[in-house]
Formats: sequence, structure tokens, C-alpha cells
Amino acid sequence: MQNQRDSRSVTHFCVRLNKKKMADHSVEITEGCRLPVLRKNQENEDEWPLAEILSVKDIHGKKLYYVHYIDFNKRLDEWVTPDRLDIKKLQFPKKEAKTPMKDGLPGSRPSSPERDVKKSLDLHVQSASATSRGKTLPTPKRKAESISLATQVTAATPVPSLPSSAEASQASVYPTMRDSSFSIKSRDEHEPLTSLTTNGTTSIQRHLIPPPPGRKRKSCGGTDEDSQDSSDGIPSAPRMTGSLVSDRSHDDIVTRMKNIDCIELGRHRLKPWYFSPYPQELTSLLILYLCEFCLKYLKSLKCLQRHLTKCNLRHPPGNEIYRKGTISFFEIDGRKNKAYSQNLCLLAKCFLDHKTLYYDTDPFLFYVMTEYDSKGFHIVGYFSKEKESTEDYNVACILTLPPYQRRGYGKLLIEFSYELSKVEGKTGTPEKPLSDLGLLSYRSYWSQTILEILMDLKSENGERPQITINEISEITSVKKEDVISTLQYLNLINYYKGQYILTLSEDIVEGHERAMQKRHLRIDPKCLHFTPKDWSKRGKW
Repeated sequence: MQNQRDSRSVTHFCVRLNKKKMADHSVEITEGCRLPVLRKNQENEDEWPLAEILSVKDIHGKKLYYVHYIDFNKRLDEWVTPDRLDIKKLQFPKKEAKTPMKDGLPGSRPSSPERDVKKSLDLHVQSASATSRGKTLPTPKRKAESISLATQVTAATPVPSLPSSAEASQASVYPTMRDSSFSIKSRDEHEPLTSLTTNGTTSIQRHLIPPPPGRKRKSCGGTDEDSQDSSDGIPSAPRMTGSLVSDRSHDDIVTRMKNIDCIELGRHRLKPWYFSPYPQELTSLLILYLCEFCLKYLKSLKCLQRHLTKCNLRHPPGNEIYRKGTISFFEIDGRKNKAYSQNLCLLAKCFLDHKTLYYDTDPFLFYVMTEYDSKGFHIVGYFSKEKESTEDYNVACILTLPPYQRRGYGKLLIEFSYELSKVEGKTGTPEKPLSDLGLLSYRSYWSQTILEILMDLKSENGERPQITINEISEITSVKKEDVISTLQYLNLINYYKGQYILTLSEDIVEGHERAMQKRHLRIDPKCLHFTPKDWSKRGKW
């Protein structure tokens, strides 16, 4: 009996000791540590991806950890409890002799290796090191949620090099294709498209891809980590004038964490994905209330109800330039309606990671899409564009609010932006860089638009129909670089009997037809009442 009591006491002592060790072990988890964290994937299955601890807080004696899943989008970041951490595989941050400061700002700590980007570009070094050109920074693959579009849009897809004659002229590819081929010609160039250089490789890339414009904007030292563009292999820095691209040089631990828990907008409650610079006193609220018509933010339901008795707006301020059925578009001048524009940008920043536009809204126009019912015009999404763009950008930011995603509104916004470009008589492209969801949405729109044109072509005199890249660009208002990159993404360009042809396979045709059957929302140009303004002749916006 005595031996049994002794063994029990020893067992209890060991359990207490183990608990104490676990407690001590949990105390050592600090900011910058990495370890596997339990989460549910899209199939609702358990997985243990590697995550970084960004912050630790103590609520009523219980610790919570704010984690960023490595190689996942920041919108998946969340607060987790200790029981979801795999402490056995804890990785401590590397100790540095001196904590670096970013631009002399204390309190900013170095970000994780996966999130680090070069914060400054020495233009002299770039011009000297010609060998480094052509290399792009790798973008880590991110597991996207099943959410259609929340795009911080800004960039054209990079234009990969066209296939060489040796690769594209494989005979095994062509016979398996449907007899639906189109010859590609370039009418702007002095030499024919199929001309060869002395080493036997085709010079089609020189003919299809125009040289970069001579006018350049001022640039600052920051670069964007998700930059999709690179004319010479080096990511472009965000511009100081008119750009919505966020300068990440001041990105610190605060802006890496979501600061708003929930937003109530009309009949919807939204869970923000990213940080947004709302006033500090509002970040501690359980719910942030917004007026769905003027987008003013309020701290309580009572304040919102009182505000609604005074707010006369039942639609966004500005001119209604499009209406068909229940869908309307309003054009809003960022200078004339500054308060609304700033509130719109604050809301949009909750769902756009690399964008920032809060104080300087004067150089921008905002096009807000709404859905009408008996209570008024409810915001669905929006896009903004510069009044004057030297790079032919027709979109700066674009966003479909989460409750309206996966319903075709994203493509409708993109289609509307190109309809405006058609009226202006210009070709356009979204500003750089495209977010992951933005790239998918634009690629899908470009693919459907170009395939629609190719399938409507009719042959003359029994010959294959012919069309040039310039003609596709003029019909769609899609910039030539985007047309080329889309054709290559779809793998439509082939080299056959001395010329480049577009070959549509049965799979591509059937897939396109299925996609167009699901696309019910389209822009009707007859319902657009829009007169473009020449902003260059105005002394001030």
C-alpha cells in the first residue's frame, strides 16, 4: 500500500513537472518565432502549415498568438490559441547584433524572409550590372481561398517571350487541333512577321512587343513584393505621383496585422482581410458601423441610427453614367467629393493588401457600381483610375465587396473599364501589380474577350481568316502586351509552314462556350452616357 501511494505521488509530481515545463515552453514563444499551426483547409481537413508569430496578447490570463501562414495570403492571418501550436517544431528567430531600422524609424522590425523584398533600387547599379537584367524576383505560390475578386489591381501581366521556331513548329501539335486556325500578321512593322534573323530564330517578339514609352514617371526607392511586371527583369518602384501602389518601406508589425474585427455595411457584415488606417480608437470595437450611402464610419449602432436621420444620400455622390436593370455606375471626382472618396478608400483597404490611397484623392476618378432596390443604391464594388495616365492605365484599384463575389460582378467592373477606354479612343491596362485574385479575374476576362473575337471571324474565299494583334487591340481596347500574354497563356500561338498561326483546340472552344453560358451580366454600350474630359487642358483637377 505504501509503495502504491509513493508511486502515485511520484506520478503526480511528474505530471506537475511536465505541465510546468510546457508552461515554461509556451512563455518562450515570442514574435518572430516559427512553428506549425493547425488550420482547416478548403476541404475542411486539418493541416499544419508553417506560420510566423507576429504578435502575442494576454486576455484574462489566456495567451493568443497572431500568426501569418508562410506562403499563404495575408488574408488568412488570424489569432490562434496555444492548443493549435506544434511547440515541438518551434523555430526561434535568428539573433542579430543590431536591430535594423527602416528609414531611421524605430519600432519597425525586420519582416520574415518570405515577405522581405528589396526596399531600395540603386539606379546606377542597375545600369552597370547589365548581366542581372532578365532575372525576376520569384513570387511564392499562395493558396487562394474560394473567393473570386478582391483586387487591388494594378498591373499588366508580364509578357513572356514568344516561342522560338524550333519549339513552335512541332508537327505533332497541329494535326490534333480543330481546323480553326488564324494567321497572325503585324501591319505596323516594315518587315514581315515571319522574317528570320541570321541565327535562325524568329524576330516576332520585336514586331509584336512595342518599345516602352519614352515618358517616365518619378519613382521612389521602394519595390512591391508581388510585382507582376518587369520590362527589363527588375520590378518597378512605386511612383510618387498618382500611384495607388503602397510604398512598403514603412511596413512594420502594425500594418501587417488586421486591426478591424468586423464591419457592418447595410445588411451585410464583413470580415476584413487586411490592415486599414481607420482611427486608432475604432480598432478596439467589436463592430465598426458604416453608412452604406456616404460610407461614414461610426462607433455604435445608436450613432449610425442618428446619422441615418440626417444623411440625405441614397446613392453615391456624383453622376450616374450607366443604368441597366438594377445595375448602375456612378462617376465620382476625387477632388469634388473628397470625404466620400477617402471613406471609400478606407473600406477598400480592408480587402486590398498593397494599395494605399487615403489623403490624396484629387488625381483620381472613382466609378462605383451599385445595385438598386426600394431603399436605395447599394454599393457592390468600384474601380478607380487616374485622370491623366502616361502609361495608359485604365484602372488603378478595383474591388468587388466580399458579399457580391463569385457572381460575375468582377468581370462586369473590368468590362466597364474597357468600355470607357473605347469611348475615350484608347487602349488600356490595369496598373501594376495585380493581386493573385486580380490576375485570375483579368486573365479570365482577356481570354473570353479575345476568344469571342476569334470565334466570330469568318473565312474569305476558302482561306483561313486573318487578324492582326493591332486589330484585336483596337476592337477590345486591351493593350497589345496583354493580348500577346493572353494568347501565350492559352497556348494558341503556333508556328506552321513559315508563319505564326492561332489554333483553337476543341477543348478551348468547348470551355469558352461553357464559360459564356454562365456569364449573364454584360455591359450594354447603349446604356452608357459618358463624355470623356481632357484633363490635360485643365489648370487643376
